[in-house]
Amino acid sequence: MRSRRRSSWVLGVDSGGSGLRVALADASDIGRTKIAASREPVRTGHAGIDAAHLLEQLLPMARALLGNAEDRDGAAEDPDGAAYPVTIGAVAIGAAGMATLGDDLRARLPGALESALGVRRLALAADAVTAYAGALGLRPGAVVAAGTGMIALGTDLAAWRRADGWGHLLGDCGGGAWIGRAGLEAAMRAHDGRPGGSPALLTRVEAVFGPAPELPGLLYPRADRPAVLASFAPEVAHCATAEPADPVAAGILRDAARHIADAAAAVCPPSGACDVALTGGLFKIGDPLLGPLRAALAERLPHARTVSAAGDPLAGAVRLAASLATDSLRLPVDGRLLHVPTEQGS
Repeated sequence: MRSRRRSSWVLGVDSGGSGLRVALADASDIGRTKIAASREPVRTGHAGIDAAHLLEQLLPMARALLGNAEDRDGAAEDPDGAAYPVTIGAVAIGAAGMATLGDDLRARLPGALESALGVRRLALAADAVTAYAGALGLRPGAVVAAGTGMIALGTDLAAWRRADGWGHLLGDCGGGAWIGRAGLEAAMRAHDGRPGGSPALLTRVEAVFGPAPELPGLLYPRADRPAVLASFAPEVAHCATAEPADPVAAGILRDAARHIADAAAAVCPPSGACDVALTGGLFKIGDPLLGPLRAALAERLPHARTVSAAGDPLAGAVRLAASLATDSLRLPVDGRLLHVPTEQGS
C-alpha cells in the first residue's frame, strides 16, 4: 500500500467582541483554510476572559473542522501502511483583552487543549499581535488596528512596542468610539448654543437617536457604550464630506488622524525604513479619514511606507500557528502580548 506524507494541520482562533472564529489550515499551505464561526462573544468575568466558555465554543468547532478535513483527504498513512487520523500540530489563539485579562486562558488552555485535541504547541496572543501577523506577517514594522478602539503595535523582532489600546475611557484615541464621542459632543454643543457645536451633527444625532436631550439616558446605561459611540463615526464622516462639508466634522477626523499617526510613530522601529499597515473596520470610512491620515503619517514618519494589510487577525492567528508547527516563529515572545508555553510533556 502506497504511503502518503502526513499533513501538518494548524488551528487559528480569533476571539473578539463580535464572536469567535476558528480556521483549520495546512501548515505548508496556509491559504487552504476551512472556517467556522460563532456570533457569541467569549464571556469575561472576575477572572478575566472565561477559559471554560472559550473551550465550550472552540472544541466542537475544531472537531467539526478536523472531521471535515478527514472526510475530504482521508486518513493518512505512515510508512508501514498504518492509518492514523489527521491531527492538529499547533494552535494560536488571538483574543481581545488577552494582555490584561488573559490569566485564566494562560493557566487553563495549555492542559485543556492537549487533553482534548492532543495539541502540544500553543500560542496565546493579544488580538493586536494576530492583527500584526495578519497584516505584515513575521517581519519588522508597525500595524495600526482601528475599529471601535485603536491600538498600534510595532517590532524590530527583538521586542514589541505598544501605543494606546487603553479603552474608550483612557485612550483609544482616534478610534471609532473616540470619533463617535467627539461627534456627539459637537452635536450637544450645537443643541446648547455653545461654541464648537455642529448643527449638521445635531441633525444626524436626532435622526439616529431621537431628541438630543434624551441621548444621555439612552447611552449611559448601555453595557456596549463603546460600540454605540463607534456607530456614530460613519455619521461624522458623512457630515465631513457632505455638500456643504461640515468643518467641525472634518476637524474631528483630522484630529483622529493625528492621534493615529502619533501612535504609529511611537511604535515604529527607530532605525531604517518602516512599513506601516492599517487594519480594522474603522478604515472602511475611506478617504474622509485616510486622506488626513496619509498626510499625518507623512509628516510624523517621513521614512515610513504605508502598505496594505495582507490579511485579517484570523489569518494572523493561522500564520502564528503555522510558524509554531514549522519552528519558524520570528515575532518576539512576550509574557502577555505573545505567550508561548513550554510544550506539554517535553
